[in-house]
Amino acid sequence: MAEAGRAVGSPAAARRPVPPRAPAGRGRAVQVSVIVPVHNSECWLDECLKSVWEQDFKETMELSIFNDASKDGSAEIIEKWKIKLEDAGVPVIVGSNDSSQPRGVGFAKNQAVIQSSGTYLCFLDSDDVMMPQRVRLQHEAAIQHPNSIIGCQVRREPLESTERYTRWINNLTEEQLLTQVFTSHGPTVIMPTWFCSREWFFHVGKFDEGGKGVPEDLLFFYKHIQKGGEVFRVNRCLLLYRYHPQAASHSVLEGTIWNHRVRFLEDRVLSSWTSFTIWNAGKQGKKLYRSLSPANRKKVAAFCDVDEKKITKGFYTYEESEERPKPKIPICHFRDATPPFIICVKLDLTGGAFETNLNTLNLKEGMDYHHFN
Repeated sequence: MAEAGRAVGSPAAARRPVPPRAPAGRGRAVQVSVIVPVHNSECWLDECLKSVWEQDFKETMELSIFNDASKDGSAEIIEKWKIKLEDAGVPVIVGSNDSSQPRGVGFAKNQAVIQSSGTYLCFLDSDDVMMPQRVRLQHEAAIQHPNSIIGCQVRREPLESTERYTRWINNLTEEQLLTQVFTSHGPTVIMPTWFCSREWFFHVGKFDEGGKGVPEDLLFFYKHIQKGGEVFRVNRCLLLYRYHPQAASHSVLEGTIWNHRVRFLEDRVLSSWTSFTIWNAGKQGKKLYRSLSPANRKKVAAFCDVDEKKITKGFYTYEESEERPKPKIPICHFRDATPPFIICVKLDLTGGAFETNLNTLNLKEGMDYHHFN
């Protein structure tokens, strides 16, 4: 882990010899294509592409970049690294959208995949940095897990940004990679760490190309799960994951993601439940109730909580309902509630109090409850 945590760009990293690689071409299949969409990335791109050059993967590898209407110096940086990488035995394929308007990250990723030829795809955002072992370790995992999206642990930059999110990414158990897919955090392995086979990628289908404001990674992840895909994480820190205001994820509205999450929950879980309890009689629990389809609202047996004021009130009246009389849903203490639960309480925010309460019930995650927080 010590090497994986070393800052890229340090003197030791600069001196690291580039390992000899199996030459591509002449009938040799490319094992791994590193997929990099680029849009106005000049301030990060040097470090990103240097981290491709520093990979210790010994088999055939190529870099596939799609430059989506960048107006800065990204094209010049790409050209510089194309020469350097090809000298090191890594072919570089560069595609571009030369119009005045970018087509969006989903389009750019799809184009980078289409123009590539590797048996496996290693996704890398242009503002992130791979550790030298990333391609090798994820390639080994992908061979063992052919229908999986392979992720890894990450180091956030700056370190103090999104602390709860980073803890969640790095500490989910193997089971939780599939049971916690409904939370507001999004995919249980984050997009810049994805590694999968080309065959599986096209089985799932390409990224949504709706452009700005579309959560293309979340939609792909949901399709992957719906098609029976598995999720696996290499438990090593293999990516420096940057947080900054220009990140494409900031353009996606919270309401858009909420609506996709609710529909996915209804499709994957609620469709097979006859009744359930919403854990949280506050704002988030009521918002979920109101967002459900009429058929699924009828399945809500109760809200549960620990707040005595809410419990004393006794029920929640759905005022917006056109039904007469308006639905009144009971509110009870969590110990008196009947599973299964949809939990709308945020994890890692109550000093362990919520988690302790949940553990006292001896329930099984993914069967007796799902987190939707």
